[in-house]
Amino acid sequence: MNARGLRRFLTERPPRPERCELCAAVVPDGHRHLVDTEKRALVCACGPCALLMETPGAAAGRFRAVPDRYLSDPAHRLDDGAWDALQIPVGVAFFFRNAALDRLVALYPSPAGATESELEPATWTEVLGGSRLAEALEPDIEALLLRRTEGRIECHLVPIDICYELVGRMRLLWQGFDGGAEARAALDAFFADVRRRARPVKEAVHP
Repeated sequence: MNARGLRRFLTERPPRPERCELCAAVVPDGHRHLVDTEKRALVCACGPCALLMETPGAAAGRFRAVPDRYLSDPAHRLDDGAWDALQIPVGVAFFFRNAALDRLVALYPSPAGATESELEPATWTEVLGGSRLAEALEPDIEALLLRRTEGRIECHLVPIDICYELVGRMRLLWQGFDGGAEARAALDAFFADVRRRARPVKEAVHP
């Protein structure tokens, strides 16, 4: 096969289907994810494997199924002073508790992917620690997702996998210093979908 034929083969070849990383079954778009707590990584899962990992003690606790829970707290308000205290250099960040490390992790999207920001426990307690969303947060599998726009800060409890989905989307679309118009439009659409899914925290049930 010559070079032209090889390029055509690689271009026209259908993408390989994604598979469950536990049983190797083909998984559809929109499949569920697990958190591998040992490797601190997300893994794809078919429905039966994800359901199995919801059982307490399954796989000795190594894998945890990411839930499909979106919560907001209309009574909780954050101002610019709170954002400044978090020392996040961009307008979007997410926070989760790593159970193995027994500490909070703060990350934000950047052209290089997910960038970690140092977060003092005292700062977390001051800004978010007393909120109902922080109290409801499940370690490893959920995150608090924040965005600051025009002096307004919104905060939602979301599945951890959508935060990394957002990071990947921003990395793909990012242009220039501030991300560019296309990245901002994608960010607006992403948060509109989060707001649509979120329900008040008072209606919350643990996954």
